[in-house]
Parts: sequence; C-alpha cells; structure tokens
Amino acid sequence: MSNPYFQFKQFTIWHDKCAMKVGTDGVLLGAWAETENSQKILDIGTGTGLIAIMLAQRYSLSQITAIEIDEAAAAQAKMNIARSPWTKRIQVICNDFSLFRTESKYNLIVSNPPYFVNALNCPDKQRNMARHTCELNYELLFRRSAHLLEKQGRVCVIIPTEAEKLVIDTAWKYKLYPSRCLHVFTKPDKPSRRVLISFSHEEHECIEETLCIEVEHHQFTPEYIALTKDFYLKM
Repeated sequence: MSNPYFQFKQFTIWHDKCAMKVGTDGVLLGAWAETENSQKILDIGTGTGLIAIMLAQRYSLSQITAIEIDEAAAAQAKMNIARSPWTKRIQVICNDFSLFRTESKYNLIVSNPPYFVNALNCPDKQRNMARHTCELNYELLFRRSAHLLEKQGRVCVIIPTEAEKLVIDTAWKYKLYPSRCLHVFTKPDKPSRRVLISFSHEEHECIEETLCIEVEHHQFTPEYIALTKDFYLKM
C-alpha cells in the first residue's frame, strides 16, 4: 500500500482521497511558476492543494484561489491547506472551472491539467476525471484564462512534451503567447517527457530552457536540486 501522505520541509500533503497523488509534475510547476508580483493567484484543478501551498510558501503576499471539481479531492485539499502555515491565504472552491464566475483578475494562473487527450478512459471514474481532458480541456483552460488574466499576468502549465504544439496553438487562439519554456528530461539519455510553459498577453521571443532531473537513479542534478530544495526534505 502506498504512503497516504507526502512530507515536505514545511508542510505535509495527504493524498489518499485524491485520484492523482503527489508527483514530480506538480512539484516542478509549483517551484517553477513565476510568483513575482503575483498577489492574486488562481490554481485550476488543485487536486491535493500541493501547487497552491507551494506558491503560498514562495510568495508571502499572495492570495490564492484553488478550484477543484472533485468533491473528495477538494475536501482533502482543504484539510492539507488547513494544516499548512498558509491557511489564511488559500481558498478552495469545489466547482467546475467552466462554471466558475468571478470579477477578479489574476496575476498568475497555474494548472497541471489532465493530459491524456486521446487515451482510452480508465475504469476508475475519479482517476479518469483527474487524468483526461474530458472535464478540463486545453480549449476551456485558455479561453477562460485569457479572460481572467490581468494584463501583465502569466498562465503557467505543465504538459506532456507531445502536446506542446497543440497547447501553444490553442493558447494563440486566445492571444496568449509563450514567454518561457522549460523542457524536462528525467535522465540525460532519455527524451523530454514534460514541458513547462509560461504564457502572457504580450507576444515576444520565448526563452527556451532545459532541465535534467537525474544523472542516474536517485542522483539528482544540481539544477533540479536548486529548483526544489526549498520543498523536498532530502534536497
């Protein structure tokens, strides 16, 4: 049986009630997304609340709204946040993002969206909702984010590398343009499996970077350690 929680340096994430457990993708996005001048942050599909909590740790002036459609996951996110040092700065809303209504504009919008666009649905309904784009697709993500994003704001996502063109093309439809891009490699001899992209309303040259996680099994690169050392216990 897998561990029902994951211990970080300053907080603990319980994930036994969530379809998607704590993983590298969420940690990467929470550590990489640009928090400078991000007083108002929206986390779409918060799951366990991990990314929202990481952003609260990183930027002390932030107020964070975390949206989650699944009731069990939203309840667990609320519990994780309540036990964290930043409970007063994070609000969890259990709602479908397509139905979410607010007058607020956000400086930063983050999402670790479901990513199996064309994959067969798995039999576990909760896990299926968390992993497929049937409930939260890229079209919805960028169409609504373009409206909710403040003029100088950013939308940061982590996606499979094979979805990069689809995601960038979809964002362009709503006049959101890539400004930073980080291709992630698990090991030097492996192809890139994930890419983090930051979008903004302004069109300019995209800064392209790469990150390798491990030199070999459990031997992490200095770059990955530098990115995640404020969170992982053993970094």
